[in-house]
Amino acid sequence: MKIAFHGAARTVTGSKHLLTLTNGKKYLLDCGMFQGMGKDTDAMNRVWGFNPAEVDFLILSHAHIDHSGLIPKLVKDGFDGKIFCTPATKALTAVLLEDSAGIQENDVKYENKQRAQQGLPYLRPLYETQDAINAMRNFVEVEYGNWYSIDENIDLMYTDAGHIIGSAAVHLKIKENGLVKRLTFSGDVGRYRDAILRSPEVFPQADFILLESTYGNSLHDLNTTTPDLLLHWIEKACLQKKGKLIIPAFSVGRTQEILYSLNQLELERRLPDLDYFVDSPLSVEATQLVKSYPTYFNNTIQKILKVDEDPFGFKGLKLVKSVDESKMLNFKNGPLVIISASGMADAGRVKHHISNNIESSRNTILFSGYCEPRSVGGKLLNGVKEIKLFGVIHEVNAEIAAIRSMSAHGDYEDLCQFLACQDPKKVERLFLVHGEYQVQQAFQQRLLNKGFSDVEIPEMHAEIGLG
Repeated sequence: MKIAFHGAARTVTGSKHLLTLTNGKKYLLDCGMFQGMGKDTDAMNRVWGFNPAEVDFLILSHAHIDHSGLIPKLVKDGFDGKIFCTPATKALTAVLLEDSAGIQENDVKYENKQRAQQGLPYLRPLYETQDAINAMRNFVEVEYGNWYSIDENIDLMYTDAGHIIGSAAVHLKIKENGLVKRLTFSGDVGRYRDAILRSPEVFPQADFILLESTYGNSLHDLNTTTPDLLLHWIEKACLQKKGKLIIPAFSVGRTQEILYSLNQLELERRLPDLDYFVDSPLSVEATQLVKSYPTYFNNTIQKILKVDEDPFGFKGLKLVKSVDESKMLNFKNGPLVIISASGMADAGRVKHHISNNIESSRNTILFSGYCEPRSVGGKLLNGVKEIKLFGVIHEVNAEIAAIRSMSAHGDYEDLCQFLACQDPKKVERLFLVHGEYQVQQAFQQRLLNKGFSDVEIPEMHAEIGLG
């Protein structure tokens, strides 16, 4: 058998790994969209590196778009197999894929207006809303902790990865040539001290491991809590400068953690009396979905639920749904807080808020997680003095800041703890995926020092035999 790495190879997004057995059967692990890659993003999302019609099954780790976002295109381009995931992942993916299709349709409509004026041919989205709806018919739910027979060659088990609701590490028993080999794909590994979710679970010994490495060379700050950090920026941006605090946040995971932290401040009677706008219909819908899976929450939230029936709600919270309501926020001078998607600020309503507010020094843009260096968020965090948004160049006068401790990805200690249940001597090969190359090189050395004998960093579209 062999495995090919068609995404998240020496980069963070676009997770796609294709397992091919000697009998020709093909199993795709994740089908993610590349995000935040600048002008290269669209072209990268149109090139598979394999024939979708030849893939027999898709095994999905979780719902985030960089892991699920090309599923409608996969089906549109000829894939007709089953798609396996946990129940919560199916529910979230349905919402995220329709939203992704809507964003593409709107972006292409805007772009085609510009192209028409220049006499250029029209663009088409990667897929449309109906494609996203059609793809959901292929989904099959698999609960955590149970071995599920995909076919005569592969058994699948999911364990909780603690990253977002429904996220899972993928474990495969592969039967080939009279032998059984075990392969684990980590998906995205959460944190062992997450504010909301249960910790990642231990898993059976594996022969081969595909491990994410987003924060493979860094540690999250544990000295200051997220509520305290949020309070610091609310006080500085809104109370001292009387401006707007704009927080780009991914709709699933990050938005809920921010709302939970603000709720904590209210319970402690420390939350400033302001308006807090969640300007993202997707975030609102995702939050309702997250609330419907309380058994996935950790013990801390289970206790809070006994005295507070809504750990994501608080005084001053306002949910913005319509486009007109969103536009009206441009006419409010502050002080106020806007939480909006997307987290890298490459798309969605937050991009409009940044465009309308970035030139005023009274305002603050606070990033709450990882940003690809070529994304809008990545460029701002790298200190650019000007940025082009919607065809207009803006001076960056607003304060740009980040709360790096909020990431839903584990740092290198979390990743090492995730691997602690494994005997390194029994792991034949370990592949680092979903990380920037320099970060992966540092993490590679750390894992070699821990006794893993073969730690590899595959290139994009590399195909490697597993014996």
